[in-house]
Amino acid sequence: MSLQGKTAVITGSNSGIGLGVAEALAGAGADVVLNSFTDRDEDHALAADLAARHGVSARYIAADMSKGSDCRSLIEKAGACDILVNNAGIQHVAPIDSFPTEKWDAIIAINLSSSFHTTAAALPLMRAAGWGRIVNIASAHGLTASPFKSAYIAAKHGVVGLSKTTALETAEEPITCNAICPGYVLTPLVEAQIPGQMAAHDMDRDTVVREVMLQRQPSRQFATVEQIGGTAVFLCSEAADQITGTTISVDGGWTAL
Repeated sequence: MSLQGKTAVITGSNSGIGLGVAEALAGAGADVVLNSFTDRDEDHALAADLAARHGVSARYIAADMSKGSDCRSLIEKAGACDILVNNAGIQHVAPIDSFPTEKWDAIIAINLSSSFHTTAAALPLMRAAGWGRIVNIASAHGLTASPFKSAYIAAKHGVVGLSKTTALETAEEPITCNAICPGYVLTPLVEAQIPGQMAAHDMDRDTVVREVMLQRQPSRQFATVEQIGGTAVFLCSEAADQITGTTISVDGGWTAL
């Protein structure tokens, strides 16, 4: 399918899942707006590379997703937003009774509240254009839980709920909103954790991946950023016109347990 003429804004997209989604959308012909909180030459170079390889328009706009005003400003600066992918996120692991308040506030702001602010700013643009797709990157932890991740799990459950409400409010319009719920995805951040896990458990790479990192993922395989990107492209296609207010799990069977 072609998304030529559509503009996609992807938050938290200078690496990992966000960049993979941007790559897939650009590959389908969409103009893309990359985002993160940094404003480095290499951030803008990523956009230039996408544009050159896919023959689309690509820009990088710095915005801090912990600030509601920055979230809304990102959409305003983009100028158009036919496709919104809310991907920005951070993580912290600690028991509830010792979970740092500032970490809780930051995770809720970046992982959940940012999606509210960008959606609120994007919906008028989608309505004016007569078409829109909102794809929220939630998590298997938006559908289930694990200990010591209270803020992340609360935020991702919130993203799923926000997706449902957005879908209901736009149900009679040519706008859809859905959440992708990945399990463990092999991103550079996850890849960097493997050597430490190997040392901590005295295991080789394959064993630590299967038995420790992917213990809850029945396929015992990481999802890939390309698979998440392909799912996002599908949700923007005509085949997904009547898919709204739901979740799509890309988790190797995690939530089937």
